[in-house]
Amino acid sequence: MKDGSVWARGNNDYGQLGNGTTDQRLTPVQVLGLTGVASLAAGASHSLALKADGTVWAWGDNSTGQLGDGTRTQRLTPVQVSGLTGVASLSAGASHSLALKADGTVWSWGSNYIGQLGDGTTGDRLTPVQVPGLTGVAALAAGAYHSLALKADGTVWAWGYNAVGQLEEGTTDPRLTPVQVPGLTGVAALAAGFAHSLALKADGSVWAWGDNDYGQMGDGTTDDRLTPVQVSGLTGVAALAAGVYHSLALKADGRVWAWGYNAYGQLGDGTTDDRLTPVQVSGLTGVAALAAGAFHSLALKADGSLWAWGDNDYGQLGDGTIGRRPTPVPVLGLTGEAALAAGFAHSLALKADGRVWAWGYNTDGQLGPSRPSYTLVPLPIR
Repeated sequence: MKDGSVWARGNNDYGQLGNGTTDQRLTPVQVLGLTGVASLAAGASHSLALKADGTVWAWGDNSTGQLGDGTRTQRLTPVQVSGLTGVASLSAGASHSLALKADGTVWSWGSNYIGQLGDGTTGDRLTPVQVPGLTGVAALAAGAYHSLALKADGTVWAWGYNAVGQLEEGTTDPRLTPVQVPGLTGVAALAAGFAHSLALKADGSVWAWGDNDYGQMGDGTTDDRLTPVQVSGLTGVAALAAGVYHSLALKADGRVWAWGYNAYGQLGDGTTDDRLTPVQVSGLTGVAALAAGAFHSLALKADGSLWAWGDNDYGQLGDGTIGRRPTPVPVLGLTGEAALAAGFAHSLALKADGRVWAWGYNTDGQLGPSRPSYTLVPLPIR
């Protein structure tokens, strides 16, 4: 939000809503003790916040060290990630975390069983380690078990899980250190889903590779792709987001397009039919930013309002219900938002004053202390 506060909703089994409880929230709750926040990221059951001073704070599930505090202890309120300063941006996978420093280096921590930390090992890391040999990085994206880095020169580098080619080197072998994605240049932004990857080129076209069981490549097929293919009929794109099996694109005109898995209505087209090519999200204009959870989607409008659609079994849409929504509905009680993030079944919002709000599933404490197992509307993380 414009006041810099952070709000969250949805699944909270591990405290990922940061409100001191493991209760779910169907509307946003404020994240406790967290101010001066500049940006957010959310993993499956953990949450991350980057403060304006370049420090990183984390809460929720910590079973693989994804909170970076040197322990495996679940945290219901934010703790500072150990020894990490000068951070410019964050990304979160299922159970691992990534940080890009202002100097262009990349740091990682948490689950590493298939090399998603990029440090050449498969051992979990409870505090951040530098990804070796990777400099000049401009942006990051974390999939469930793989990681992507965009260099300032427009090239893309990838590491971790690669069973369906989501690292795009033409193979399905996992990579423990970064490898360049061949044939992909002029890239401006990245997004990563469970096992698929997306790249936005500077010309506004979108390219995809990896798992395509539900059409998340957007090329009109369900064939996995080991090298990038262009998403059909999509131009003028400004930003991307990826859920477990679905993909979202924000066009420069403020409209949103979606494709892939749609059993929960996460494509927002009023149906539950999978889409092999992009369809426009119904009735949504003036959008400034997107986020995708496992099976739900979020949009921040230029007027500061938040909209949500898709799975709502744990209140992650923040509309006060647990009913799935195949078209966008407004998130209750939040205006003037500045940024948003989505985990597996919880959601986060940042106000311009640096405070954070959370809603949805909360059994890991991802909504913070003293909150129920889920919340249907936003509450502050205090």
